Amino acid sequence: MNSEHDTPGTGPDEARRSFLKQSSLLTAMALVPGPLVQAAAAELDEKVAAVFEKIPLKLEVNGVKHKVSIEPRTTLLDFLRENLNLTGTKKGCDYGQCGACTVHVDGQRVNSCLSFAVMHEGKKITTIEGLAQGDKLHPMQEAFVKHDGFQCGYCTPGQIMSAVACIREGKADSEGEIREYMSGNICRCGAYSNIVAAIQEVKGGGQKV
Repeated sequence: MNSEHDTPGTGPDEARRSFLKQSSLLTAMALVPGPLVQAAAAELDEKVAAVFEKIPLKLEVNGVKHKVSIEPRTTLLDFLRENLNLTGTKKGCDYGQCGACTVHVDGQRVNSCLSFAVMHEGKKITTIEGLAQGDKLHPMQEAFVKHDGFQCGYCTPGQIMSAVACIREGKADSEGEIREYMSGNICRCGAYSNIVAAIQEVKGGGQKV
């Protein structure tokens, strides 16, 4: 029995009724067939995707100008791989920690997994596919082959892009400097000494990179 101090809808009986309703709802949700849950989730995904309307983007990749429409949430990495089929740029950690996705944007190295494509309107992008001149490899690519600067090869595109930038930035005057400015590129195979040797050869040869 409610005390004289209980207001309507706040007494013990109302609390019990609310608890039973919540328990019944949770039980019902637990018994819903998986396909129905999946269908509801898919419908939600469609509604969320509809919010991200595609916007126009103009940029140049490896000397080729592109005019496309993409979702603003598309990373530069995904744009290169999925829209342009330039799969030489690798998706490693997807958190900007391994360097496998390194590309050049207006000559500066960038972790493409941390950058939205729409941020590069009107800019010039260079990927590993854009270094060679036809069948002639870039000097850094030749040096990596000569010095066995790779094993599994997954990190190699990002390593080469960073190595070229390292020389361009004037950060390859010593082994210690090279190791410091290449530290953002991880090689799980441990080919670091060979990578350093490749960079030193290109730097010492005075070749244009």
